[in-house]
Formats: sequence, structure tokens, C-alpha cells
Amino acid sequence: MTTTAARPGRPFGRALCAMITPFTAEGALDLDGAQRLAERLVSHGCDGLVLSGTTGESPTTTDTEKSALVTAVREAVGEGVPVVAGVGTFDTRHTVELARAAEQAGADGLLVVSPYYSRPPQDAVEEHFRTVADATGLPMLVYDIPARTGTRIEPDTMLRLAEHPRIVAVKDCSYDFLAAQKVLARTELAYYAGCDEHNLALYAVGGAGYVSTVANVVPDRLRAVVDAFEAGDTPVAARLQQRATPLIEAMMAAGLPGSVTAKALLRELGLPAGPVRAPLRPADREAVDGLLAVYEELVGG
Repeated sequence: MTTTAARPGRPFGRALCAMITPFTAEGALDLDGAQRLAERLVSHGCDGLVLSGTTGESPTTTDTEKSALVTAVREAVGEGVPVVAGVGTFDTRHTVELARAAEQAGADGLLVVSPYYSRPPQDAVEEHFRTVADATGLPMLVYDIPARTGTRIEPDTMLRLAEHPRIVAVKDCSYDFLAAQKVLARTELAYYAGCDEHNLALYAVGGAGYVSTVANVVPDRLRAVVDAFEAGDTPVAARLQQRATPLIEAMMAAGLPGSVTAKALLRELGLPAGPVRAPLRPADREAVDGLLAVYEELVGG
């Protein structure tokens, strides 16, 4: 499989996976499992990997674990596959420290979420991102997910952030499709869909691709959607997106976090995953059986 090289407009490729963080049965970081999963994701269609994001359970991994994960995955996939490290916290100073550590560990880019819980005003949000961007030489993927952070990155703020030479992309989980298009029209920011149901829609209006939780399980099926669109076959792309929708809904909109559902399916498939860390709880047997049924319908069709 040949990945799409990072290039202007798609700084990290098109098809990115928001990778889970595998743990051992005892709950320790499973670096061997992370390497095996990373290799599988790349061989099955992922251009790049995003580590220590929401799906990677970043709130419950230590700074040391985050750096070790970057180093291990970089070693596994080689230099040709973009590895983006999640470093965002609610503390600007801590985020800068994580950004520098990720750079030293071999990351190609940074995923930085807007500061959460404290709900800073927009000028403070902007200053936070600029401070982190100034701290390293790595390109930054700004992560807008107000449902989790409590703070929206307003379009005007995004327009100003786009002026920074290292703020190059957005992972968009704002559920504001109009705002995304307004920023796309006025900047060179690469917009990545952060919600799998928007993968094709955002790509069709000029988005760069997606950062997907569901790709942990079916990376090839999601890659086929953007490949079909890129080849000019919009009806096929639409059908492939529609076929994936039941699994997207089951994994992302059925009441359990994506990290829980992704790990549940990966375990059932015999792939590296392990448990989730508290306060998250594993999916129960009924939920797992439901996920498996939807997964099997997609891959068996």
C-alpha cells in the first residue's frame, strides 16, 4: 500500500487514524501492541497516525507514556508516515512541555486541543495556541471539539491563527459545517473531519481528509471513500460512506466513548487493545455483540 505523501494542502496525508493507546491486561502501556497496531493501520490504508488524542485516552496517560508511545510508533512505521502527537491540556505551560517532549521523541506534528474546563475567552484561546506553536518547529493541528472542552474556537479566531506559519491544520469536531467552509474559503488551513459522519462531506468542499476513530477497526473501508471521490466517482464514494454509517453510529453515537467501542472491537478481532483506564469502563457483552453484528455486516457485504 502506498500512502499519500504529506504535501501542501494535506500536511499529514488524507486518511489519518486517531489511534487507541493499547494497554496490557494489567493496564500498563503496551508498546509492542502499539507498534503492531500502527503497522497494521498503515498497511491497511492510513496515511498517518494521531496519538494521544481523545481516542488515545490522553487524560489518563502520563507524560512519560506519551513520549514513549511516539518513539515506539515512529520506530514501527518509519520516517515516511506522519506521526502526530496529542499534547493539548488545559494548562499552557504543561502543553508547551509536552510539545517539546513530542518533538524530541520524533513526532512530525502536534495535535493541540483548545484549553478545557476553565473556558478562557477567545483572545486567551488564541494566545494559548500561538504560545504552543512558538515552542517547537513542528506544524500544528488545532483541535476544535467544543462539546468536550466547553470552549469553541470561533471562526474569527481561526482566521487569525491561520496567520501563524506553524498552525497548518484543523481537526474539526465543531459540528458547524458552515463555519468550517467559511474558514476554508479564506485561509490555507487544511481541514480534517474529526467526526466520521462528516468524512466525505468535508472532503467534498475542500477538506484535507479525516482523523478517524473508526479507522482503528476498518481503515480500508474509510480510505475507500476518499479514494473513490478523488478518482471522480462521487456516487461510489457516497455509497461507501453510507455503508459505513451504521458502524460509525454504533461506535460514535450509541452512548459509549469511541475509545471504549474501538477497543472492544479490536479485542474481539484479536488485535492489540487491552482495557480502558478508569474512569472509563469497558463495554458490556450486549454492547460488544451489537458492535460485532454491525461490523460483520459492513465487512461481509
